[in-house]
Amino acid sequence: MNARPMPPAEVDVSPALVRRLVAEQMPDLAGRRLRMLAHGWDNVMVRIGDDLIARLPRRVVAVDLVRHEQRWLPGLTSRLPLPIPAPVRLGRPGPGYPWPWSVVPHLPGDIAWRTPPTDHGRAAVTLAAFLAALHVPAPAQAPRNPVRGIPLADRAGRLADNLDRLGAAVDGRAVTRMFRTAAEAPTWDRSPVWLHGDLHPANILVDGGRVSAVIDFGDITAGDPATDLAAAWMLLPTEDHRTFWDAYAAAAQHPADDGLRIRARGWALVLSVAFLCHSADNPLMAGIGRRTFDAVLADDA
Repeated sequence: MNARPMPPAEVDVSPALVRRLVAEQMPDLAGRRLRMLAHGWDNVMVRIGDDLIARLPRRVVAVDLVRHEQRWLPGLTSRLPLPIPAPVRLGRPGPGYPWPWSVVPHLPGDIAWRTPPTDHGRAAVTLAAFLAALHVPAPAQAPRNPVRGIPLADRAGRLADNLDRLGAAVDGRAVTRMFRTAAEAPTWDRSPVWLHGDLHPANILVDGGRVSAVIDFGDITAGDPATDLAAAWMLLPTEDHRTFWDAYAAAAQHPADDGLRIRARGWALVLSVAFLCHSADNPLMAGIGRRTFDAVLADDA
């Protein structure tokens, strides 16, 4: 197995840097306590007091992702049944920092990977209702993502590269067979719908045992909803999948047919392999990748 580490940061986003940016651009927040929350693949999150979080790109490829959140999330909040972190203030480049950044509300709860919901059946209905509300036709100007929301067949090359890198750590023959089945399913032939684009248990919050919010919309895009629906294999036990799909079918504006489910399982497979391949120094993402991979293969069995 030759898994890759997380991409290196191109800018050192330290608490001292964030304090300078906040003091210069948002002086009314300057006296608040700052606490480092997370260094993700693309962004650094720093808590500002009790109710706000600064979200700053750590790589240039994430700059457009922050801009997408700034433009599109405020217009989505009113029709979604769960809170999302729509930016409430917009930061600009400053001394030592070259890119735009955001301040978003702090949403209570812990990530579902660390704190799973206590009632998975209720979580299935909640998640399905959220996705059905999100998955409506997007405007022509919606962001396009070259690796999410696209036909599954377009992921074949990346999948093959990841399998070569993982070697005997996964059953490459089973993966290839299952991927071929998913890629040959009927493709999405309707208007592109809004997608979260990166929906997994580290981007779903749980508070008081219930799914309480969905975070990190950096990969927001439009396309085939199967990409988001892969979350069923990432979050829910197999026995709760029927509840999830029934709730989604009842609320969605488009059919939730067998083709959609087959493609969603294919996306869960592709994403799990990608997580395993790119998480040598990230145990959280490696754990999500392994659990999802095992869940998809068990579903096939």
